[in-house]
Amino acid sequence: MAADAPPSEPLGALLARVRSWADDDPSPSTASELHGLATAAEAGDQDAEDRLRDLFRGALEFGTAGLRGALGPGPDRMNLAVVRRAAAGVAAWVAARDVPPAVAIGRDARHGSERFVEEAAAVLGGAGLQVHVLPAPVPTPVLAYATRHMDVGAGLMVTASHNPAADNGCKIYDDEGRQVAEADATAIARAMDAAGRLSDLPLAAASDPRRHQVGPEIVDAYLAATRRTVLGPARPRTPVEVAYTALHGVGSPVVRQAARASGFITLHEVEAQAAADPDFPTVAFPNPEEPGALDLLLAHAAYVGADVAVANDPDADRLALAVWDRSAGERSDPGAWRVLGGDQLGWLLADHLVRRGGLPADGLVATTIVSSTLLRDLAREAGLAYAETLTGFKWLSRAPGDGQPLVLAYEEALGYCVGDLLRDKDGIGALLLAAELVSDLLAEGRTAFDALDHIARRHGVHATGQWSARLEGADGAARIVAAMARLRSTPPATVGGRRVASVTDLAAGAPSRGLPPADVVGLALEGARVVVRPSGTEPKLKCYVEVVEPVAEGADVAAVRARAHEGLAGLLAAVPDALGLA
Repeated sequence: MAADAPPSEPLGALLARVRSWADDDPSPSTASELHGLATAAEAGDQDAEDRLRDLFRGALEFGTAGLRGALGPGPDRMNLAVVRRAAAGVAAWVAARDVPPAVAIGRDARHGSERFVEEAAAVLGGAGLQVHVLPAPVPTPVLAYATRHMDVGAGLMVTASHNPAADNGCKIYDDEGRQVAEADATAIARAMDAAGRLSDLPLAAASDPRRHQVGPEIVDAYLAATRRTVLGPARPRTPVEVAYTALHGVGSPVVRQAARASGFITLHEVEAQAAADPDFPTVAFPNPEEPGALDLLLAHAAYVGADVAVANDPDADRLALAVWDRSAGERSDPGAWRVLGGDQLGWLLADHLVRRGGLPADGLVATTIVSSTLLRDLAREAGLAYAETLTGFKWLSRAPGDGQPLVLAYEEALGYCVGDLLRDKDGIGALLLAAELVSDLLAEGRTAFDALDHIARRHGVHATGQWSARLEGADGAARIVAAMARLRSTPPATVGGRRVASVTDLAAGAPSRGLPPADVVGLALEGARVVVRPSGTEPKLKCYVEVVEPVAEGADVAAVRARAHEGLAGLLAAVPDALGLA
């Protein structure tokens, strides 16, 4: 791969790197674009030179289990050359391990995904591996399941999940169906660097017997196994009217199958967002967490009189949930529907699993260091083991390190894994469990808010929120680094009027908590905490805030919750100044 550019690389050296890359680019279109920019820059076109410096300032690096970035030419973008080199790295990594010499590949419906799968399959097959290409497009959880179910050495999913429409990427899974660990990501990156000229790599044609097209039976197997793992014992259930959106992603066909097979879910889809569309025309960002992303869903839920509204992100590995708040207006009023936070849904699912019963005596629940601390209290109350990991399912999937059966793992960013059928977040399995939860609440004449109040009376009100700054480009990356360095060297004495009691810096890890080194700083405040880290998938600095207010016996939970959220709002407003980004 092209080496990172020196701080003030001479134009001649830059153009040499550009032309060397373009001459070995398997895509005529991106190669032609680079040669055109090089010619213009050589003739004195400053815009062309600036564009090339941006495209060649470095190489895409492995973040959360793979590569992700904007489509375009050069080493710092997603394109056929980067995919070919990544596939060569995966092939070498698989060959060096004691695993089956086979890879499962899936893709979503983003721009370039189909061509990227073809390129990866050709390279992997050319390296002598058996390649199993899943039906296209397919949700990421199906690929994560298939990687274990088909007994292959690795899985490769072409997706950029919830990133903007201009992005694409690929996630890599190990033979256990987990997003690759740091050491494996490093090994793949080294193998990518050692791959040599892309034009010299052997390629397997589409007709090569090493390339196998998997049929829809893999989706059927995933859904059957998911129902057995996620849903409780078969019994008559109260029907649930579910408003649903796939946010222009690939979830709809599989969710329809899941709903039909459940026997108690009636699905009402947002038609304008049901078909996969890589341009995501009705949302600014196809991320259920983004403001406005679920507006059509809430309007549809109000229109059809749904019991619950749910959304998957574009590759269907995450789940958002909204419910009617009767204190805010009529069910038919979209403004009376409330989107629950990722932590709130995590608490509800955990509480539901405990109430349902039948959990293994040594069962484990797990969450991340940026998620709410409430799951720890729920685990202690239920007699379950509890684990806390770094952010992301590449860590959560490894939480049951000593073989404890996983009951539930979740992260506040809407990622949930129920049981250990697969070892990644699963927005479809979580949807089934959430629907079962709502069914039980309806049968009891209760709401999700009633269940949250019941949890709060036992463990206090936990109000959680997030502040983030999107800082793009080289300058943005430098600002993120500077903000983290400032937080470590001169942490604030107070945040939002609350005294900082202690600072936890995970730069060197925390062995006593089983946490490896990470670019994370935590501030313990009076009755609250703040955790700060750079995003692993986007050019963002993220800050996670939690405020805890105890609920005295007989106290008005609504009043306590209002006080907690007032405190949360004050802290979130104070975060930019505390980070030097006001």
